[in-house]
Order: sequence, then structure tokens, then C-alpha cells
Amino acid sequence: MTAWRPYMVATLRLRQRLHRELADEHDVSLIDYEVLAALSSTPDGAMRMTELADMLGSTKSRLSHQVARMERVGYVRRGSDPGDKRGVTAELTDEGQQLLHAVAPTHVRGVRAHLIDLLSADEHVALGEVFTRVSAHLTELDE
Repeated sequence: MTAWRPYMVATLRLRQRLHRELADEHDVSLIDYEVLAALSSTPDGAMRMTELADMLGSTKSRLSHQVARMERVGYVRRGSDPGDKRGVTAELTDEGQQLLHAVAPTHVRGVRAHLIDLLSADEHVALGEVFTRVSAHLTELDE
């Protein structure tokens, strides 16, 4: 409990704080930002919806609603996967790319202020190692 409880509370509060900063400064939710950032991490700004859901730790249904909302305001568009016509992709639009460019500094500033700058260099390494191991374990269980 000495590790679990602080982890739960801190991650919840960190996500709430990052969301609030994005919403207050840009009227954008943290999940909007995470979708845009994930799509921008690919060479063509597009990703299969199933892959995007896995990356964001979301269900396909929840992500579908999120992407539909973002599609209505012009930040993303859905399309057919060119490699598999049964698959659906989400693609970053020019408007989505512009929004990401505008809000990213706020997000980065928040992550630095509320996490990164609070840790020593050794703690950065330890945190990265711990969560890489946890993520690999959970990925392995899902395969």
C-alpha cells in the first residue's frame, strides 16, 4: 500500500491537473490532446482505430465516440485502412495538427512542472524502467 496508494492518487491528480490546464487555456481535453499526439507520432498522421485504442488504453467503443466528436469539429477524419479495407483509421487533419501545435507547449509545461522537474535524474531512469517493465508485462498478458 505504501507504493500503490500514492501511485493511484498521484496519477489521477496529475491527469486531472493536465486536463484542467488544457481546458482552461485552450478549451481542449486531455484525451483530445492524447489522440492528436498519438496520431502525430506516425509518419502519415494516421493510425488504425484498434491500434490507437491500445496505445491510449481505451476501449474501441469509447475511442470511437471520442474520434466522432473530434471529427465533427474537424480535428480528425476517419477512413478505410489502405492495407485492410475492413479496418478503420483515424487521421490527423490540418486543423488537428494546428491545434496540437498550439496546445503542446501547455501540456509539456504541465508535465515538466508537475512531474519531470520534481524528480532527480536517477528517479527519471528508475521511473522509466519501472513503467517499461509494467507495460511489457501487461502487453504480454494481452497477447
